[in-house]
Amino acid sequence: MAQSPGLAELELPAWKNWIAIISGVLLAIIFIGAGLYKMTGPYEAAARMRNALVPGSLSLFTAVSFGLAETFAGILLLIPSMRRLGGWLTALMLIAFMVFIGVNYTALQGADCTCFPWLKRAIGPGFFIGDGVMLLLAVLTVVYSKPSANLKQAGMILGAVGLCAAIAFGLNNARQSGTMAPEKITVDGKPTSLHEGKIFLYFFDPECSHCDAAARRLAKHTWNDVKIIGLPSRVPQFGAYFMTSTNLKGLLSPNHNDLKKVFPFGDPPYAVPLLNGRQQAALSQFDGVEPEATLRKLGFIQ
Repeated sequence: MAQSPGLAELELPAWKNWIAIISGVLLAIIFIGAGLYKMTGPYEAAARMRNALVPGSLSLFTAVSFGLAETFAGILLLIPSMRRLGGWLTALMLIAFMVFIGVNYTALQGADCTCFPWLKRAIGPGFFIGDGVMLLLAVLTVVYSKPSANLKQAGMILGAVGLCAAIAFGLNNARQSGTMAPEKITVDGKPTSLHEGKIFLYFFDPECSHCDAAARRLAKHTWNDVKIIGLPSRVPQFGAYFMTSTNLKGLLSPNHNDLKKVFPFGDPPYAVPLLNGRQQAALSQFDGVEPEATLRKLGFIQ
């Protein structure tokens, strides 16, 4: 039976098909990973968006939207009949992102630009090289893939990803419980937000041996993108020496009394892990398995 002209036109040489498959799968791994990272951790992703100069009022919406779009495009790249559409979407996102970074390059140079929690990269020449390689993969995917068909199926996939994004956001929002910290405090002489990412507030007395031992123990851990802020309860002039001598790498704040009103406690040492401004626990026990067990469960330490 003779092959129909329409079907023959859609057939591609094997080498072109393999280029499209390899490029599409590589891009899919990157974009699905980046998208799921944002969808499952929208508040942390929003903090990174704010650091990238996205207005605070739009940062959470932007994080969730990008997570949905990246995951959707990545899934399309894995479906042969949808691969070209996925290539177009990833190419457009990469171009938009590169233009945004290029326009704000001076302000953002050296800033963290992490799409994965385990892969660190900063804004610089290497950023454009990396995104340029991904853009090349997207172009190859578009050029060597068959025209996308069945847009109804793509719409159904988008709806399913959107539902997953909504569920993930709801679960994360439900976890945002606990006392809310003040929006900003003074840290090393500068106003600093307590509502961005993971922050570990450590209340201590510089002349307290128990506080010293607890700080030395905390200093031995590998922290997961956590900003440590020390708050001396008395003789604040010895606070810097305390942090240096215990090797607890963190900053100092003079706002001990203000924060103690929000997070009341007895004698130090005492600590409060914050996630996007919300108290996640109250740590008053510094022996045995604590506070390591709680910090590890919260994802603050490895």
